[in-house]
Amino acid sequence: MVFPIRSKARRILSTMAAVRPSSTCSNYRRKSSASNLTNSAEVEQGTHVELLPSVKRQPVRRLEASSDSMELAHECSNCEGENVSKANNGPDLFGEMKERFLSFKKHKFLKESEHFQTLAQAQAPKFMVIACADSRVCPSNILGFQPGEAFMIRNVANLVPPFENEASETNAALEFAVNTLEVKNILVIGHSSCAGIETLMRMQDDGDSSLTHSWVINAKVAKLRTKAVAPHLSFDQQCRHCEKESINSSLLNLRTYPWIEDRAKKEMLSLHGGYYDFLRCTFEKWTLDMNGIRPVGGGRYLDKDRELWG
Repeated sequence: MVFPIRSKARRILSTMAAVRPSSTCSNYRRKSSASNLTNSAEVEQGTHVELLPSVKRQPVRRLEASSDSMELAHECSNCEGENVSKANNGPDLFGEMKERFLSFKKHKFLKESEHFQTLAQAQAPKFMVIACADSRVCPSNILGFQPGEAFMIRNVANLVPPFENEASETNAALEFAVNTLEVKNILVIGHSSCAGIETLMRMQDDGDSSLTHSWVINAKVAKLRTKAVAPHLSFDQQCRHCEKESINSSLLNLRTYPWIEDRAKKEMLSLHGGYYDFLRCTFEKWTLDMNGIRPVGGGRYLDKDRELWG
């Protein structure tokens, strides 16, 4: 922005110089340098008389100069506004986002254009992923999901409510993923330092009506189990225990959905749990054993194929 403004400023000064005859300006300077305070009024009067005919002869030029001045002032104002905006808001976040998008287009989309054209027609994801909305835990980033591989829902504390609960974004996504897309795997991913689980563990049974409390209460069974088996642990340790316990509670809640239970029993669908510890960068994965007892009032669970990655 600096160079265009300077260029325009020079053009305006040139135009204004053309409006004022050089002889008049030099005459004024000579008179001013030779005069003292007593005859300054005379000089100003003489100068005024000399300038007036020039102004009358070139009114268009004066108007052009005035218009340019207003335009320059407007551009300067915009420039200052942009600078103030950047100073107040810090980095240009959407500018950075734009660069990342263009990089994706260049290095991914255009190089795999045939794959993306196929995806534009239909999707056949291998996984239904239920993960936490936490900004630090992105399943695609952690597990390398590629476009078209995972149908994903993210909510507070990666919870699955029981089938009996009213409609939510989570059970609506489950219905679509299982009945329409016919995914083969559902993976519930929890993580360390989960604020949603910490909120659950701190909650008192005093009827708090906040939306967050109304949501995380879906994992109340996990909290009760944690309190029962780990009363001797510190609060932070209990939270870590509950983070994993809530994953299993969600897996059991998945079995309360008739269409999920039916497919799982027919071995057309597998239910998996995953736990990401972003302090140690490890990932624990396990599969719900469908031969375990069907959940009733919280129920019990058995798992298999447990692995620790990292």
